[in-house]
Amino acid sequence: MAQFNPQEQFQRLQRALQNSSRSGFGGGSGGGPAGRGLFALIGLGIAGVAISNSLFNVEGGHRAVIYSRIGGVSSQIFGEGTHFRIPWIQTPIDYDVRAKPRIISSLTGTKDLQMVNISCRVLSRPNVPNLPQIYRTLGQDYDERVLPSIVNEVLKAVVAQFNASQLITQRESVARLVRESLARRAARFNILLDDVSLTHLAFSPEFTAAVEAKQVAQQEAQRAAFVVDRARQEKQATVVRAQGEARSAELIGDAIKKSRSYVDLRQIENARQIAALINEAGGKNKMYLDSEGLGLNVLEGADRKSS
Repeated sequence: MAQFNPQEQFQRLQRALQNSSRSGFGGGSGGGPAGRGLFALIGLGIAGVAISNSLFNVEGGHRAVIYSRIGGVSSQIFGEGTHFRIPWIQTPIDYDVRAKPRIISSLTGTKDLQMVNISCRVLSRPNVPNLPQIYRTLGQDYDERVLPSIVNEVLKAVVAQFNASQLITQRESVARLVRESLARRAARFNILLDDVSLTHLAFSPEFTAAVEAKQVAQQEAQRAAFVVDRARQEKQATVVRAQGEARSAELIGDAIKKSRSYVDLRQIENARQIAALINEAGGKNKMYLDSEGLGLNVLEGADRKSS
């Protein structure tokens, strides 16, 4: 917005008068052409000052309202560009109508009486059609007057509805409630909110330490439960293995009692295994083993004793 500098205009007029007096009053009378030139310069200076004070600029992204010494705040809103006004009677009031970010922090308590430090980022702008009303009621620093108080109040009211753990697990719901409540409150003051987000959430050191201790205890309990479960499964596996071996021995004993052919078959299998091992160990050397060496007469002594 163009600013009028009275001191600069006065200095220009003074220099013009001095130049005219040196060139036109060197000894002549004051009613000649020099006098008329002086009055013309004075009139030109006054006209320049009047024109300069009759114009004001509105920058991009800004709007302006006019305050008149006669009629007060006008309802007309001036857009971007250069506009006319009545000098010394009308004063333009400039507003930045672009969205501006602001971060507000609040220390409040949760439903379970835990203290939490929460920060809220608000992107706000004025409601342009209501700029005259904003100037009448709040002035140009409307956001400084309104936003800190309503943001703190809304944060305290919303956070008090949730437990400390719910603030983390239900953060989206908390942010939505804060956004809706703030939008309603700000609309009463002709302020529009383009975005509201929770940027920081910090609990007290005591609560943080308690949460960490609880997590460690839960992890240790899960680890202990895993160890107990693994020991139980190993015990069950050992029991099942022992039962299987006992059943196998029982079946082998029954087979031996019923028929010797099973024993003969096992002796032949053992002999084959012994021969394979000797062949692998001896290489090309040839060895001859009798029935005792091959383990084919393991039960002969027992048979003789029993007979």
